[in-house]
Amino acid sequence: MAITNFSPTQPSNTRLGLHYFPDTLHYREADLQTWLPELQALGVSWLVLRSEHDRAIPEHFLRGLKQAGIRPLIQFAFSLEQMPDLKEIGMLWEVYARWGANHVIFYDRPNGRAAWPVSGWLQQDLVECFLDRYLPAAALALQIGLTPVFPPLEPGGSYWDTAFLRSALQAMQRRKQEELLQRLVLSAYGWTGGHSLNWGAGGPERWPQARPYQLLAGGQDQRGFRIADWYLAIARSVLQQSCSILLLQAGVAASPLAKSGLVVSQEQAATSASLARLLAGEEAADPQAAGSLLEPLPEQLIACNFWLLSAAPGSPHLNQAWFEDSEHRRPVVDEIRTWRRERKAQAPVSSSGDGFAKDSRSIRHYLLLPGYEWGVSDWYLEVIRPFVKKYRPTVGFSPEEAEKAARVTVVGNPQNYPESLLDRLEKSGCQVEQIGGDGTNIATELSVR
Repeated sequence: MAITNFSPTQPSNTRLGLHYFPDTLHYREADLQTWLPELQALGVSWLVLRSEHDRAIPEHFLRGLKQAGIRPLIQFAFSLEQMPDLKEIGMLWEVYARWGANHVIFYDRPNGRAAWPVSGWLQQDLVECFLDRYLPAAALALQIGLTPVFPPLEPGGSYWDTAFLRSALQAMQRRKQEELLQRLVLSAYGWTGGHSLNWGAGGPERWPQARPYQLLAGGQDQRGFRIADWYLAIARSVLQQSCSILLLQAGVAASPLAKSGLVVSQEQAATSASLARLLAGEEAADPQAAGSLLEPLPEQLIACNFWLLSAAPGSPHLNQAWFEDSEHRRPVVDEIRTWRRERKAQAPVSSSGDGFAKDSRSIRHYLLLPGYEWGVSDWYLEVIRPFVKKYRPTVGFSPEEAEKAARVTVVGNPQNYPESLLDRLEKSGCQVEQIGGDGTNIATELSVR
């Protein structure tokens, strides 16, 4: 997609995401053509995709999402019964990285009894046993250039989730996992637990009386939509640093995979629409408390992925989907679309015809190149030449200078730029596009734009 096709009223990361189909059967070109316009109309920036271990999501599907400004979050269903074949999975991850994927998540709810074989669950050091499985795969992902996401835990859970997370982070420190902890991205299930969307807001600092496996009268804990507040507080306490977090399966009361009879209701539509406003930094009404506002979300929350875009006919999850099919949608879709239309109508319109909104920023378009201790790469200066002649961006090596731009095109691989830098640019209001991969891919991407 050419840079001029980006909508100036849709920021690069709206933080609004969706789970795609709950299977791996809908990655055809026709599926992309059907659903991409719907995702763009909703302002979706993230899409959770399920992947097999031995079969890749097609290149055209991943590249189509990336070119539309949608980040794929690829989810694998690794079993805790045995270690995955890292040679096999490494080949697949290298392909995904080359096609523009960045975040991968593997394993699910390792603090729950159901995730383990009986012999595994009865082991004394469950957290250590999990890390023996998780860390080699995470190290491989980092080596390839992907960001491994720490898997979501069962809120509460057979092994209390906040205790499991704290022990896991402490163990990773003991094991000297410095690079992984520096780039740590957590995930959590954003289920409401049947509570208000403000339940548990403020985390353990506001609710110091919260105790594992029990809920004191009048108290609140992490078992609600504000679970991110609790996990981020634990990470700060253990690591003495902040990290990012992603929410999964948001907008529903409990695990949708365990409740096939769940139906998307008008109440859920109001909940999801309020959360969309909150993700955009707007004030949002609490749908369960008339006259009350929802508390702001932490800035470290980089994506809230709602359940579910759609499902195949006959699927037990079809009643949970925002779309029954491409022709029939639930009220939640209309709620969010209406809000986005109203928001777009109030946004300033560019009259320059170049796809960039007029604002107070001193730089219209910044091309950010990697700098090295030894100097500047002549290869990068040569390969950007056609792009610079066509779009005439400001070219430089300074993230601080790039923050002053309306749009930033970042050229280089994840190793050149920490994820925190890209997040910082987005949070400062820049529209961010990254062109990465190997040298051939970078040269090709720049030349065809």
